[in-house]
Amino acid sequence: MSEIVYLLHFSAPYKRARHYLGWTVNFDRRMQHHANGTGAGLTAAVAAAGIAWTVARTWPGADHSFERRLHNQNNSPRLCPICNPRYRGKFKEVK
Repeated sequence: MSEIVYLLHFSAPYKRARHYLGWTVNFDRRMQHHANGTGAGLTAAVAAAGIAWTVARTWPGADHSFERRLHNQNNSPRLCPICNPRYRGKFKEVK
């Protein structure tokens, strides 16, 4: 297993949040936790509210310190290829 940083894009805002930025060493298991509502508090609330989310972007091989640097910049919409059309890619929606 390798480290990965990921950005989730919510299909609708939850309060003021539109994204979740996270880090894991087991991506598939972590996505399952988020989908089941047993992940982070924010993604659990999003799941309870019935809001779908998409894995918008990943940074394979990035470590937890990289995730913290991105998080502290408060730039998730700029990093998101769904919000920022400069980025292109395939997205998988999860509900």
